[in-house]
Amino acid sequence: MNNQDIDLRQRRIRQYTIYAWIFTIIVWLLVGAMRRIKIPTSINLDFLAGLNALCNTGVAMALIAAWFYIKRGRREKQHRRSIYVAMVLSGGFLLSYVGYHFTHEEIPFCMEGPIRVIYYLILFSHIALAGISLPFILMAFIRGYTGDYVTHKKLVKWVYPVWLYVAITGPVVYLFLLPCR
Repeated sequence: MNNQDIDLRQRRIRQYTIYAWIFTIIVWLLVGAMRRIKIPTSINLDFLAGLNALCNTGVAMALIAAWFYIKRGRREKQHRRSIYVAMVLSGGFLLSYVGYHFTHEEIPFCMEGPIRVIYYLILFSHIALAGISLPFILMAFIRGYTGDYVTHKKLVKWVYPVWLYVAITGPVVYLFLLPCR
């Protein structure tokens, strides 16, 4: 790669990084607002909670496939496709999640005892890690997308397990709340 190509790649990375931070801030603001603002609708959007869990399950499966492909030996094309699926499903989840929470009240957890402590530990870790990891997931994606594999690998070493944890615990939280609906 010559110097001109490297400069172009660095400019693209900077530009995409700015977009990623703008997107992250918008998401954080929306998530903060959806707890206080409820939009009345005559459309029944109860199905979105299940769709959220389904999207997260798909994200987890795509992430596991991506890991499998890259660790199995130079299957970059399948790895890239799996990550694209994870990103698209994450985007679908985000739209569905915001849509659901802007139109529905929170569902309080209805069980007592040790299960309540377990639920809240999972819920709070899920929420905190989802919010914190978002910009880093985007940065890792940007670095892989632009071909900066050295930085991509460094980011993914800790971003991947966090993203996978968030993708798995999302449906777990949904399952915990099913009897409370």
